[in-house]
Amino acid sequence: MSMFSSKTGITSILKSYSGADRERAKTAALNKVRFSTPKEKGIVESVRVALEEHNFHLIQEFTYFLREADLGDDEIVSIMRDARKIVHSLTPEFADLVEALLSVNWKKRSTDAIQAYSEFTVDVMIAHNTYIHIGIGKLILNWIPNDQESEDWTNGSPSERVQADLQTVHALLNRILTAVPMAFDVVVDTIAAKFPYFKKPAHVTAGYIHNVLWLMESKPVYEELLLQLVLQKLLILDVSAPRDEIEALQEDSDEENEMEADGMFQMDDVNTQPKQPKALDHPIGQMLDICLLKLLKFLDDKCRTTLNVSDDQRVMKNRFFKTLMHIFDEVLLPSHNIHHVQFVMFYVCSIRPAYTEAFLNFLWLKVQNPNVSSIIRHVAVSYIASFLARAKFVPLSTITYYLKELSNWANTYINDSDEFSSKNCSLKANMVFFSVCQAMFYLIAFRARDLTINEKSKLVNFIRNSILTLCSSDLLLLNTLQLSRLAMCHFNPLRYCLPPVATAFAGVTRTYQLAYCHTVLERNARRKLATIYGHDKLMPEETLDTFFPFDPYILPLSSKYIEPNYLVYKVHELEEPTEVVPTEIMRRKRGDSEMIEDDDFILADKRQKLSELSKSQLFDKQFYYGTSPGFNQQ
Repeated sequence: MSMFSSKTGITSILKSYSGADRERAKTAALNKVRFSTPKEKGIVESVRVALEEHNFHLIQEFTYFLREADLGDDEIVSIMRDARKIVHSLTPEFADLVEALLSVNWKKRSTDAIQAYSEFTVDVMIAHNTYIHIGIGKLILNWIPNDQESEDWTNGSPSERVQADLQTVHALLNRILTAVPMAFDVVVDTIAAKFPYFKKPAHVTAGYIHNVLWLMESKPVYEELLLQLVLQKLLILDVSAPRDEIEALQEDSDEENEMEADGMFQMDDVNTQPKQPKALDHPIGQMLDICLLKLLKFLDDKCRTTLNVSDDQRVMKNRFFKTLMHIFDEVLLPSHNIHHVQFVMFYVCSIRPAYTEAFLNFLWLKVQNPNVSSIIRHVAVSYIASFLARAKFVPLSTITYYLKELSNWANTYINDSDEFSSKNCSLKANMVFFSVCQAMFYLIAFRARDLTINEKSKLVNFIRNSILTLCSSDLLLLNTLQLSRLAMCHFNPLRYCLPPVATAFAGVTRTYQLAYCHTVLERNARRKLATIYGHDKLMPEETLDTFFPFDPYILPLSSKYIEPNYLVYKVHELEEPTEVVPTEIMRRKRGDSEMIEDDDFILADKRQKLSELSKSQLFDKQFYYGTSPGFNQQ
């Protein structure tokens, strides 16, 4: 008999269901993910039972239903309208229910559903101020793009679909702020608390800033607080994206592109469109670039005036600039090691000459104020020097004015120095003086073209002897600055300046016979080497911890606002980008008085080492003319 012809008595695990059993199983499965909402158990009845019978079981079920159910448009309209009928009964005991109602996903819904949700949101906040925090928080969350929505945000600008949703959010937020004035502080606190983490994708942070700027545009009362918040967040990005990291990544990317281009045949196309700026390979740098692009566009709209602007609008724009100056004083000026965010002031000042004058006057008052800390005064001087050196829109008269002011202040400082201060020439005790001197040296070296060539000089050949004999008003100005006195004074400011700045200044002043600083540079260099040999170890060089805040801007997208007004350093025809000091050292004899001055404590064998080291390439590099910060930017 075949083994398959008889029953084995073992039942199958796949049981057959009857139609009734299948329906019961289906109903049970649906009940696990969706609550039934009969009319007698709607929100109105549930609240009534809770208030009259103190039974919150139905409220809990309805709250779970709102959180887990996939509501249709008609259901949302019905629930929100019922909730509005009993809005005054929704006391803090029903906080979970109200939060569930405000958390309903209203996006991509019908107009009626969105309208019903908006009306309930406004009504519940007017009736109960305890729900303002919840409601504002739910609205602000809609400002944050999802990590997967990068295609809907191009350089921080939303697509039409996203723009329509955000329009609803901002319209609703505007209604709430109009109806509930006490929501002001809640909005500011919530925006600060919900700000995306700086390592999120670029479109997330840029999208959030897009909405913050939108609110500032519609509600100017938020300008100061929110603009300060935005700049503080951008400072975090700026510090987290150092210039050297961005440049290193860009160099690697450029090398790869060149290698690919070498292997491809390039065809000339007369219709070739201009190349768009390439996105940075540095994620945080790219995020900062997009955010600054949006911020600079916003500042342009807020500060730029037109011919037909009214007096009231002009007053508002001036008031906004004063607000920006206050934020600069509080946030940007005390910040260290920033690279790009401070350029917001550079751009705003390029919009109107009055802004430039106000900015420079503000910084100069800081420098002169003895009640301000020396660090802040030092930074303010650096801003003045860097701004005057780099800004194309600054007239030459402004540059010469501040050179005179800096010179007068420095010479007055020397005149007022008593016997004790003349002996105490340390960097810490005289930081502001050294900062002012370095600012002058840097500015003169950087702007040598503008300060030494007038319109008459441009018509003649650039021959050294002829230029030196020209009666140029600018050269006369430089002669009145007493540069030789500053460089040769007992404080010895060239010793504490950055070596490239000191060398560049020495080259310019020697070319135009304004001062002869190379002797001081040689003596300072020997003093440094003597210290090294005397202690048998390399001692840290005592120089000003200086940064030039408006050094080259390297963010490609937002640079379109900076480049048209930015001055790139160009080598002067009369400059000598060669070793000037070492050759003179080699020509001099060891017995010359200038060689042994202040060096009596150096032993003979160490003097021999000093002479050998002076010929080395490492020693020569510090005297290359044209290598100060920004000077090598062709």
